[in-house]
Amino acid sequence: MAQSKGTVVLAYSGGLDTSCILVWLKEQGYDVIAYLANIGQKEDFEAARKKALALGAKKVYIEDISREFVEEFIWPAVQANALYEDRYLLGTALARPCIARRQVEIAQREGAQHIAHGATGKGNDQVRFELTCYALCPKIKVVAPWRLPEFYQRFPGRRELMDYAKKHGIPVPVTPQTPWSMDENLMHISYEAGILENPKNQAPPGLYTKTRDPATSPDTPDVLEIEFERGVPVKVTNIGDGATRSSALELFVYLNDIAGKHGVGRIDIVENRFVGMKSRGIYETPAGTILYHAHLDIEAFTMDREVRKIKQGLALKFSELVYNGFWHSPECEFLRHCIGRSQEPVVGTVHLSVFKGQVYILGRESPRSLYNEELVSMNVQGDYEPADATGFININSLRLKEYHRLQSKVTVKQDE
Repeated sequence: MAQSKGTVVLAYSGGLDTSCILVWLKEQGYDVIAYLANIGQKEDFEAARKKALALGAKKVYIEDISREFVEEFIWPAVQANALYEDRYLLGTALARPCIARRQVEIAQREGAQHIAHGATGKGNDQVRFELTCYALCPKIKVVAPWRLPEFYQRFPGRRELMDYAKKHGIPVPVTPQTPWSMDENLMHISYEAGILENPKNQAPPGLYTKTRDPATSPDTPDVLEIEFERGVPVKVTNIGDGATRSSALELFVYLNDIAGKHGVGRIDIVENRFVGMKSRGIYETPAGTILYHAHLDIEAFTMDREVRKIKQGLALKFSELVYNGFWHSPECEFLRHCIGRSQEPVVGTVHLSVFKGQVYILGRESPRSLYNEELVSMNVQGDYEPADATGFININSLRLKEYHRLQSKVTVKQDE
């Protein structure tokens, strides 16, 4: 038996990889506490608890962090209109610091010196987990088996993991393994690896689990009203059946159901991982997609043009920091504060339709609107003098005239 190395809190999923890691950590001399985060994924948590205890975990924590995930992580992303590389709504990247934060809390509560995870050595999640842990508990020690040669050389493939599992009485999957990996939380589900690593391969039938095929989705749209306060959704109303939701978690789950029914939120992209390689990912983000479009609309309606330009630049940096795992950095905290301050006037209601894979904005209203119907009307002059536009155009054309006049001189000299 290996000499005792102390206690480690393992981020445990109940799957083959982390079950093997649990047993392997015990072999190395660790006392293992298994931690399962309920962050909205479909999971038999009680079965996972029994499995972890049977494999030798001295204690199992099952922590429901769904509400804080919505209120403390998803809502700031909605306020920011956060998108990584113009398309990815950051579902996994937002979940990791939420999961790791609770893992650190458990380690501190239990007096554990170590935390462990099952993230691979090639992906972003190892960075996201560990930067959170080190930020919140600088003295914590991280055990990352997939980066330890004694682990990954012993288990170069799934077959070796299966053999190890059988040898140590670890239950192995009896159903055929999908030829790709999946990661689910309340905000989204991701699919990658396996047959999806060839970016030319189309997503096979049956891959998507959160959304229906838009081609077979209902032929009648759902028309919704979403109310915002300070850039955060506070109420959703279905105009068709009168259903309403107002608590953060219930609202988000309801929008997931509506968007999923209509096939909203699918993307298939190649993205740049923080560690330096490109990867192909397929994502379903149903509620997040509705809220992205709705918030974008009410923000444009209520926010000053120049403030919004600055805020868009901040959101770009915010998205990059979140993707790269720097949620708990001072710069990301600063950006969240700035973006939150920008959202004070973002109040009002957006009317939209969800139909056949798309979100259609139908209208909007707000007590903080900067839209002046009389000023913009083609039928009423309002407090605007059209003749003033002549000087405005002349001043703005000066730079263009000078640039092209001088360019013409340079061209003539080059031709001589």
